[in-house]
Amino acid sequence: MIRKKLHSPIYILLLTLLFVLQSCEKKTRNNPEKQHNLAEINRLITLGENHFEKVEYDSSYYYFNKAKSLCDVKKDTGKIIHCTLNLADIEHFQGDYTGCEATITDVFHLLINNKKPLRRWAVFMSIGYNYLGIFDYNNALHYFNKALNLKTDELRKLDSKNNIALVYMEMHNYQKAIKILQPLTMQKNILNYPIGYSRIIDNLGLCYSKTGNPEALSYLFKGLKIRKQSRDELGISASYINLSEHFKNSNRSLGLKYAHLAYKKATKANIVDDRLLCLKLLIENSTGNQLKNFSLDYIRINDSIIKVRQKAKNQFAKLKYDSKQEKEENLKLKSQKAENAFELEQQKNRNLLLYFLILIGFLATIFLYFFLKATNKREKIQTSYNTETRIAKKLHDELANDVYNTMAFAETQDLSSNQNKEILLTNLDAIYSRTRNISKENSAIDTGLHFVEGLKEMMSSFNTNDVNVLINGMNSINWATLESNKKIIVYRVLQELLVNMKKHSQCSLVVITFKKNENKLYIDYSDNGLGANFDKINSKNGLQNVENRILAIKGTITFDTKSNKGFKTSFTIPL
Repeated sequence: MIRKKLHSPIYILLLTLLFVLQSCEKKTRNNPEKQHNLAEINRLITLGENHFEKVEYDSSYYYFNKAKSLCDVKKDTGKIIHCTLNLADIEHFQGDYTGCEATITDVFHLLINNKKPLRRWAVFMSIGYNYLGIFDYNNALHYFNKALNLKTDELRKLDSKNNIALVYMEMHNYQKAIKILQPLTMQKNILNYPIGYSRIIDNLGLCYSKTGNPEALSYLFKGLKIRKQSRDELGISASYINLSEHFKNSNRSLGLKYAHLAYKKATKANIVDDRLLCLKLLIENSTGNQLKNFSLDYIRINDSIIKVRQKAKNQFAKLKYDSKQEKEENLKLKSQKAENAFELEQQKNRNLLLYFLILIGFLATIFLYFFLKATNKREKIQTSYNTETRIAKKLHDELANDVYNTMAFAETQDLSSNQNKEILLTNLDAIYSRTRNISKENSAIDTGLHFVEGLKEMMSSFNTNDVNVLINGMNSINWATLESNKKIIVYRVLQELLVNMKKHSQCSLVVITFKKNENKLYIDYSDNGLGANFDKINSKNGLQNVENRILAIKGTITFDTKSNKGFKTSFTIPL
């Protein structure tokens, strides 16, 4: 009957499910390509630039990376290169030279079909500067020269030559650097480019300082002045570093002063390598306690910078990885477009098989749900009936006759007599005790902290003047490891055995032993009563219920009983 009633709604649900799945498939197949949102790309780039100016590199990196991921390779080549170079600069400033190199080389393929020299120039300059940061002078010169050989304006050629000179300065070939820098200061249009001009002047001043030229100081101060006027914070820090280098041997106090100023600027601009360089200059220009303090600061900041770099490196790597994964997925989808016509038919067949499996699974789930529900309901009804029957039998067997006799006694005897009153009160107290025992047998069991206490109390309640109940090994068991439902079964089984003992065994001694071996709880029950045969165990004396309870939790139970030689049973419960 249940299945017949379910047929109609199940078919309706299945048809609805098939329709929804088919609709989803069609939507997936006909899903149009994502619209090119140029306004959103520009907004993200602007946010990236704003955060970059505020030295908020983590936020800047996020927005540039997001803008890059939205760009179309064919339509937005320039914006992709722009975002990539900014991402590379941030990684370079954070000391992640390997990540910077990987970021820049990622756009090399865009330069193959892109003949615009300005974009190529920017890429070559960026990767050349990164190689300079890792002291790979040959590669740095290679890319700076490639940038110089492009057909660009004079100002960009000035920057290329200045960076080439900078490589020679790092190689301590100051004379060669001077030969490159000195002619640059003579060009007419250099004055219209204050940032580039100050950089050339300052580098030339440092070269003069290293070669002992007395004009060094005037060039260094002139470069600093121009940078202050143009508010070039990064350039000001570089000027202070060069001035500190200049004075460290001739005037230690001035060397210390400019090292302090350079450190302050580098800290504000968050240029980690410059901060360490400034601390090195402070150490070289200090003595005594100052030297010690600056050395400790160098160690502390160096350790801190390593942690910050690693954190930033991991953060940037994750952003790049997520973006790369998204790009690769999009490219993969496009490359598979030509194969979709053949695969659609196969997909249709797979879908039919899937729908069939869903149908079978759905029907099986519905059937299992209602079957288990009906079974559980029947078990609850049977359990309730058994409980009511047991309580009714106990009331009839243990209370009805006593209540009747007590009523008859009260009606026929003179209650004014003290002796009769005492007998009546004794009978009423006995009835109350039996009523309380029946209530306890069928009341809820506390399986929490007071379980052991309640179990002991229940077993001890069967102690009488004629029967002695002994309990062994109960405290050696870790009851907290036993599940609540298993605790209830232990309680009810022992209760059932003791009730059966009280009714039938006529024993004087009961021994209950608890043991734990590996992952099992062993409980042995024995008494010196009359015993019982196997047929009686499976009849109406309640022991069949004991066996059912144990088997329900995948335990085992054995009965060893002989007439007039006592009753013994052992059962195990998995922990």
